[in-house]
Amino acid sequence: MGESSAKPEIDRYLLAISSPESFLNVDLEIFSRSPIEPLVAAFGRKVQALYMGLEFGLHKAVLETTGRPKSPDLCILRFCRLIQSLPAREQTLWNSAKARTFDIGVQAPMRGRLYWSLISAKAVRAAAEVNARIAMSVYNPKNSKRIRVR
Repeated sequence: MGESSAKPEIDRYLLAISSPESFLNVDLEIFSRSPIEPLVAAFGRKVQALYMGLEFGLHKAVLETTGRPKSPDLCILRFCRLIQSLPAREQTLWNSAKARTFDIGVQAPMRGRLYWSLISAKAVRAAAEVNARIAMSVYNPKNSKRIRVR
């Protein structure tokens, strides 16, 4: 099925009224029964480890790509390319992980604003191909003031 010509116009409109500063990053969270340090090391300087440790009796790593990503879509695609290029040993560690999640982090915009971003079918397929889920975490807005109800 082809895309309607109205969709790009709607997308441009939503992007124009969106608060792009609300997008924080995409964290890749990995849970595994096996130590995953070799997997994290295989990503090299293209990925930064935010956390590595034990949780729920499993090894956990929380990773971000280096540099400031422009959108969740591009960040997921970048991670997927990195995962697909892993050496065989680290690919086995990836495949044996119990959970692999791309967690899109968004700071809720101030009242009266919105954040909108598209996750393309290409990014969804790429995540599925590497057997990863996509999640979203929305954090309280910055500088939020308490609203008094009378």
